[in-house]
Amino acid sequence: MRYLSHTPEDLRAMLDVIGVKKVEDLFASIPAAVRMDGPIDIKPRTEWELTAELGAMAASNCDSVAFLGAGCYPHHIPAHIPYLASRSEFLTSYTPYQPEVSQGTLQAVFEFQTMTANLLGMEVANASMYDGANALAEAAIMAIRVKKKPKVAFSRLNHPHYIQVMDTYFRPAGFEAVELPVLPDGRTDLGKIPDDVSAVIVQSPNFAGVIEDLEAAAKAAHDKGALLIASFSEAMAWGLLKNPGSCGADIVSGEGSSFGIPLNAGGPGVGMLACTMKNVRSMPGRLIGETTDKNGERCFVLTLAAREQHIRREKATSNICTNSGHNALTAAMYMASAGSQGLHAIAKLNHDKAAYLKAGLEKAGFKPLFDAPFFNEFAMKAPAGFEKRYDDLAKKGFVAGLDLGKYYPEYKGAWLFCATEVHTREEIDAFLKEVA
Repeated sequence: MRYLSHTPEDLRAMLDVIGVKKVEDLFASIPAAVRMDGPIDIKPRTEWELTAELGAMAASNCDSVAFLGAGCYPHHIPAHIPYLASRSEFLTSYTPYQPEVSQGTLQAVFEFQTMTANLLGMEVANASMYDGANALAEAAIMAIRVKKKPKVAFSRLNHPHYIQVMDTYFRPAGFEAVELPVLPDGRTDLGKIPDDVSAVIVQSPNFAGVIEDLEAAAKAAHDKGALLIASFSEAMAWGLLKNPGSCGADIVSGEGSSFGIPLNAGGPGVGMLACTMKNVRSMPGRLIGETTDKNGERCFVLTLAAREQHIRREKATSNICTNSGHNALTAAMYMASAGSQGLHAIAKLNHDKAAYLKAGLEKAGFKPLFDAPFFNEFAMKAPAGFEKRYDDLAKKGFVAGLDLGKYYPEYKGAWLFCATEVHTREEIDAFLKEVA
């Protein structure tokens, strides 16, 4: 349908119906102190003037080699991924409620669910959440729904932004989240799990890059009668590491933007959420199922939908509406293109690059913060005075990791470094030469 704007007569008729004199009266409930009163100061520009201005702004960006991870990981995106994802038949934000006209999109999302479940070693995955933080919050609420205990325990080295989002979800519902401390080896202290929690949330690799012992975490959680939620911020890790499902996780949640989605200054991402079939009816969001039509042909439909649009709001498992469907489709294209062997090769390259960087930093005087296995990022204690050198390194074209002390005061002086397949040996060597 073409878009046709409303005429002044249309607006007048609608305002008369609701008894409002002008459009501005619709915003009267917004306090005057935070409401703009007057025209917006935007200078009209031609297309080429605007293109030149935005180009100049982009040129002022820092052109650096960044050794940053912490939830956003740079990865190569094959050229065919954005080409396929930009095909017009995929460019819709609408939920494919009507299977008779949406088989292509429904099948694409079904493939995303299937590959996500295989990657994470789980029995079922949903059709994407907003991002890793949203997926974790929904996973925690799902566990509370299953176990009917309004409290969860989470590792201190879960991504701090993910925990903030979970706290935001918990606050109005009155749910409680208690923090589990970290052992000297950088892993979660599973001996501190309380008795009355619905779930234990452990991220692996955790925010300091340490690969957690998920099998031990599952046993500890189950011994307390709780579920294990295995969280992650780097989906690429599961191309190399033992998947959470085979370690005994009950729910797995995380961020999938490493699969073909540009960083875009931090988003948007694509949340992954998977669980065992035992708990599938408590799973939030959308699920696409496979079935047959009246002619016996294979087809796909939304199934087990328990959103507020389908049932009473208080009974809904989620209010996820316009989800990250297109990013899920893009991630599916990436996973299908790479295949299991391709993901393993890329993941191994990530670890090899990170190991090379870590060895070089140790020669330069850095000390590992933890003596523990890692994937593509790791924490190091920096030599004295490194903080003052950070800005100088940026001027030379290097973003030298993330200051862990900003998030964890006890780790002041430690920095989180990351290397992936995008970092060349020449770039790593040049960086190491500067920090030596």
